[in-house]
Amino acid sequence: MSRAQGSNREQPSGAQGTSRAQPSRREHAMVEPAEFRSYYGRPIVKEPAWEQPDVPLYLFLGGTAGASASMAAMARLSGLPRLARAGTLVAAGGSLASVAALIHDLGRPERFLYMLRVFKPTSPLSVGSWILAPFSGLAAASAGSMLTGWLRPIGTLAGNAAGLLGPAMCTYTAVLLADTATPAWHEGRRELSVLFAGSAATSGAGAALLLVPTRETAPARRLGLAGAAAELSAEHRLEHNLGVVSETYRDGRAGTLLKAGKALTAVGAGLSLLGTRSRVASAAAGAAYLAAGVCTRFGVYAAGVASARDPKYTVVPQRERMAQTGSSGQ
Repeated sequence: MSRAQGSNREQPSGAQGTSRAQPSRREHAMVEPAEFRSYYGRPIVKEPAWEQPDVPLYLFLGGTAGASASMAAMARLSGLPRLARAGTLVAAGGSLASVAALIHDLGRPERFLYMLRVFKPTSPLSVGSWILAPFSGLAAASAGSMLTGWLRPIGTLAGNAAGLLGPAMCTYTAVLLADTATPAWHEGRRELSVLFAGSAATSGAGAALLLVPTRETAPARRLGLAGAAAELSAEHRLEHNLGVVSETYRDGRAGTLLKAGKALTAVGAGLSLLGTRSRVASAAAGAAYLAAGVCTRFGVYAAGVASARDPKYTVVPQRERMAQTGSSGQ
């Protein structure tokens, strides 16, 4: 074999050399796209251990009570006795029912008392316990004084104090949920407080529209409209601004409940505008607002459960945060 032939064999042809040096653009990836899995497919974070319907009802009843107490305090100052009476009774009944739902979830009444042994400002659970307990006592004292006629000045003072705690009652449960590792709640921490405040406002307004004559419901109608705007805006952000986690608010049981809540809120707002003269329309608006509040609280809870069950909702946001941290460091 000559040197020329040997050199020809050692050096590939032009076409072959080009194909080795410059791979074809039509080549396909040899590795399948990554899947977000956990160890043996198990959830990464623990599913919320709270009972249903105890905790969603606790969220709904407490928010309704808080908004009603604040509305009753303002009604007393504005000279609207029937609106003040209805708000006081709803605040007392809602807060006591909320405590009962929480105690039922805890299993034993003394466990609720144990939560009051210390006050820890860095713990949303501790702060929430110290909001719920005095609010319930003040609301119950105000309602008892109003029904019996005893110690009315003290009852009025207690009702006004409960009204001051009302906004905290409406929103502290949102902070309590957002402080957990549950992806849907933690990622939506900026929106949940607004959502719960708006939903509590519509629920408190709904109770007033259902119980109070139309001539005194103007403040309740305005509160309901403001709450509906805040609620629908926050819910839209939850459904679209949380990346992959927003799926938990749009799909499945949570999506169904939240869609129903939005529809009922819109119906309640529309009927409240017609209820200025119609007692039937006003009562229907109140019922729609209250049903919307129940659907919203159960929907948010269901979204949290769904996000804890699928590892994707834990892994993807973590990787996105790591990528953002790396890019900002570079």
